[in-house]
Amino acid sequence: MLKKLTAALAVSVITLSAAPVQAQTVDEIKFLIPGGAGGGWDGTARGTGEALTKSGIVGSASYENMSGGGGGKAIAHIIETKDQGTLMVNSTPIVIRSLQKVFPQSFRDLTPIAGIIGDYGAIVVGKNSDISDLGGLIAAYKADPSSVAIGGGSVAGGMDHLIAALVMKNAGESPTDVKYIPYDAGGKAMAGLLSGEISALTTGFGEALELARQGEVKVLCVTSLKRLPAAPDTPTCDESGSAGTDFVNWRGFFAAPGLPDDKKAEYVAAFEKMYDTPEWVAVRDRNGWVEIFNPGDDFSTFLEKQEEEVGGLMKELGFL
Repeated sequence: MLKKLTAALAVSVITLSAAPVQAQTVDEIKFLIPGGAGGGWDGTARGTGEALTKSGIVGSASYENMSGGGGGKAIAHIIETKDQGTLMVNSTPIVIRSLQKVFPQSFRDLTPIAGIIGDYGAIVVGKNSDISDLGGLIAAYKADPSSVAIGGGSVAGGMDHLIAALVMKNAGESPTDVKYIPYDAGGKAMAGLLSGEISALTTGFGEALELARQGEVKVLCVTSLKRLPAAPDTPTCDESGSAGTDFVNWRGFFAAPGLPDDKKAEYVAAFEKMYDTPEWVAVRDRNGWVEIFNPGDDFSTFLEKQEEEVGGLMKELGFL
């Protein structure tokens, strides 16, 4: 009986000590962020890294911000270094900027790992702005488009510009008259709004939500056809005078070209496990993100479809 008890205790000790090792899927990830601190890419990489490390799925995570070339500098870097331990965060702009020839590469030159979240767009104004709703912004734009400077954390013709143009188009106004002011990353764009350099800002809803909670901005609308659970009091652009406006920005991760299949599978498995952890739920809800999981080949198929759809919209709006 004593031998059986000792054996059982030994098995328990082995099981307990091995649990963290079994849970850990990847030893270390270096996250490459193609923009500055405070933007959507930065928040996504750091939030995802937080969930992966706190849950024990990844042993450790580090972060490098590499701005430049509308994201092209970071893309060129990961292609040149072929570092298999680095994952670059990106989103819809990699499709848009490739179509615009902002940089010569596309997602086809990388190894798509997985789409992780969706973040709807939002239009916000400063807390002291005279504009209180989207109708007020549309009215000011209709009276004189040149007097309504709308900023964003992406280049002219990029995603934030596209959202502003789409909102005005669906409100019955000319999308090509939008006076768009580009900033390098969302943090600088938000600073421009708070300083009064711009009248309004298009940004990710997750970023807007946090600043609204702090009382720094007023969110005029979100680019979803239905109000979001994270902020049920925030109206949609559709119900606020921009009929049919529906735009979601995916965010996900890419690895260097030529990544071995087994390494790719490790990364995909890590993200898949992450969704079932309370650490991820906390990060997701804090940022108002919508879960979308497109792993591996499904991600590549999704990107090809978006390239076709976004390209058509950009041509319609005069950006291509």
